[in-house]
Amino acid sequence: MIETQNGDVFEAITVHNFSEKILEQSIHFHVMKLSGGFFLWVGSSPVLSNLAVSMSSKYDSMPLSTLVMGDPSNTAANSLAQRLAKKTKKQVYVSYSLPMTDNNFSLLVEKRIKKELELLPEHF
Repeated sequence: MIETQNGDVFEAITVHNFSEKILEQSIHFHVMKLSGGFFLWVGSSPVLSNLAVSMSSKYDSMPLSTLVMGDPSNTAANSLAQRLAKKTKKQVYVSYSLPMTDNNFSLLVEKRIKKELELLPEHF
């Protein structure tokens, strides 16, 4: 949806929520489509424990990524933001508020996110 205000054109923010039970744990996903990118929150309870941002660079094949807030020793948000930015070619903000368990769990969460992105290409 495109909106205009004082002659300027703005792309409206759209929101998409979904949930999935992964390895017996209910995981919630909240996606806000922004102009030129999106914000993704992943968690099992309403907590914003970290925030990372990633975007493509014309100087490197791997997108740039940085942690905006949170524990720098937990790289889950940074890594996920970077992989999603590479896949979508958009600026991506990620808050990954799940406990660090095993790699298999993280891969299943990421697989679910990518599945949802493929189902809703008009949103992303």
